[in-house]
Amino acid sequence: MSNLIDGKAFAQNLRQTITEQTGALEKQHQIRPGLAVILVGEDPASQVYVRNKEKFAIECGFKSETFRLPAETTQAALLKLIEDLNNDATIHGILVQLPLPKHLHEEEVLNAINPLKDVDGFHPVNIGQLSIGKPYLIPCTPLGSLLLLQDKLGKDLSGKHAVIVGRSNIVGKPMMQLLLSQNCTVTIAHSRTKDVASLCREADIVVAAVGVPKLVKGDWIKKGAAVIDVGINRIEEDGKTRLVGDVDFDEAVKNAAYITPVPGGVGPMTIACLLRNTLTAMCLQNNIEDPNKL
Repeated sequence: MSNLIDGKAFAQNLRQTITEQTGALEKQHQIRPGLAVILVGEDPASQVYVRNKEKFAIECGFKSETFRLPAETTQAALLKLIEDLNNDATIHGILVQLPLPKHLHEEEVLNAINPLKDVDGFHPVNIGQLSIGKPYLIPCTPLGSLLLLQDKLGKDLSGKHAVIVGRSNIVGKPMMQLLLSQNCTVTIAHSRTKDVASLCREADIVVAAVGVPKLVKGDWIKKGAAVIDVGINRIEEDGKTRLVGDVDFDEAVKNAAYITPVPGGVGPMTIACLLRNTLTAMCLQNNIEDPNKL
């Protein structure tokens, strides 16, 4: 389909760009990005994500370290590891894979990461910098969504009306701040919003990030709109399970000028943007001009 946004291909191109930038920066400054990933416990999905992050980091020429800790790891031991990595000049990005085992305090763990090494972009300092339009490190999924939009609609999104369905701290709220920084007019809808369908029908850009399968119907999308579907939901149909987004793709694709599929849309961008953030983090920590500055 000509209106399909191929996140997989875009992410591959982005990783290639990062590889080239890494080589150039290492040649110029004798430094290369270092990424540390911490995995606590045996969650199968998390193990797959971590392996992919490790693989792509190495492919991009990064120093990659993975710390696989037992599920019974204490809060104190985890915080000590983060402190050590904060003080390690060869590590520029620290990522703690979520979810953590129940006995660990997630917020305290994430807030212990040096904001300039917080490549997930979840630290309150990074959220604050984003909110005033001077971001350090931007949450990966919203950043990936913005890059996909700019690739199709152009760098200048000024004046476009964007409706974001979902107000999570991980996607909805930072997406709002990012689109505001690009001079969009932004409406954020959530579970208490009245007549979400009417709001979406007015939008030039719809970002669905609410975690409800096929919530956004085809007739919610006006002709020519761009649709970014962040949702990843596993549903059962005809005795088989499959992945679907928060948008009813088969119907929405008839109206949208551009639309991300699930899978293969926003998902692949998340790891690519994690690598982009690690390169940015290295530049921030060493007063080097960031080649990817928004």
